[in-house]
Amino acid sequence: MRETSWAVARPSLHPNPTPAIRSMRITRLETFVIGDGPQIDPDQGGVEPLACLRIHTDAGLAGLAEVFRVPPGVVQATVGGPLSHFGRLLLGEELTHPERLWQKLWDALIHTNRRGWQVIILGALDVALWDLYGQMLGQPVWQLLGGVQRGPFQSSAETSTTHVTPYCTLVSDQWGGEAMFTQQIMRAETLAGLGYRAFKIEPMMSTPADVVELARRFRRALGSRPTLMVDVGYLFHDVPTAERVVQQLAEFDVYFFETPFAVDSPVPWAQLAARSPIPLAMGEHGVTRWEFLDMLERGGVTVVQPYMTTCGGLTEAKRIVELARSRGAQVCPGNWSTQILGAASVHLAAYSPITPFIEFAPAEVFASPLRLELQQAGFPVRDGQIAIPTTPGIGYQLPPQIERDYAQG
Repeated sequence: MRETSWAVARPSLHPNPTPAIRSMRITRLETFVIGDGPQIDPDQGGVEPLACLRIHTDAGLAGLAEVFRVPPGVVQATVGGPLSHFGRLLLGEELTHPERLWQKLWDALIHTNRRGWQVIILGALDVALWDLYGQMLGQPVWQLLGGVQRGPFQSSAETSTTHVTPYCTLVSDQWGGEAMFTQQIMRAETLAGLGYRAFKIEPMMSTPADVVELARRFRRALGSRPTLMVDVGYLFHDVPTAERVVQQLAEFDVYFFETPFAVDSPVPWAQLAARSPIPLAMGEHGVTRWEFLDMLERGGVTVVQPYMTTCGGLTEAKRIVELARSRGAQVCPGNWSTQILGAASVHLAAYSPITPFIEFAPAEVFASPLRLELQQAGFPVRDGQIAIPTTPGIGYQLPPQIERDYAQG
């Protein structure tokens, strides 16, 4: 029978008075899979089969993380007992500091593959280790990363050290033309009515004219106040077309222009960055700090978007913040996944001095029962902002009934 008694406390405005634990050892690695099922399209907001993991300790505490976009079978095969790839490296280890264990796992990959699925799974384990480390010391993770370093330029002077601002990612059931315009604008209006302050429209698989038209209609419907981002999902193959689009988008006060090209080569990125009035953004599938560093230095990117697990964990995300800060760039963590992952993004944003926004896939406008329940179990969004958590660890509690009701084979 699956255990559930180790779940961490729900987010609270008051620190948990539980005393810190001196030390603990890793005793078990658990994996499980949840999802909406095949009837709900992941590209329309559904949660595809999503592997999650827990790290259990002899102190009775457990750390939680999700493993976005790694086939669940890969996670189950590599995270488990003492004969599994990660089990043999972690079981029995004392939790001294997450960075020590991150380095042990990283060094074990030197003769295999320091990219791809192995590093994404390492990243999820790292997030779970930070969750445990915070619980062990009785402190929220952002405090252990270095404490709030945010400046008033990031949101507003009165909330910069108390709240994080999410931007809502909007997708369509259809791409291009009136159906896309209508649905994305309606969703933006609904979310603005709920208090959300920032939005990313996604005119993917569309014509250049439709990209510009969707931004025009957004401003016409919602006005100049909300922050607007545009993501075209690797739409372009040539710099001149992309340049014409960004020049036209500039009049709509676009905060960043995401993924105009594939990230295989930084060359077109650098050429566009030199001509674009809008900052370029990338990073949703970036693995390790080195891929981000390459795009910062050779691609001219000034907004990077690491996923907290995909990039290699909070340990690696903190290093990405340091690299970006020294190069005058911003870090806006990506998350087209659930609020299990989103909770870790909040902690990085609370720490980072260059993170004005985090990505948020709002359950209110997508037909996903699981996405909604996971959001309701996470940090609440009030007046378009998320209060910086004060509970030890990451502070996300996965309700047992979600794990039971949405279990995937």
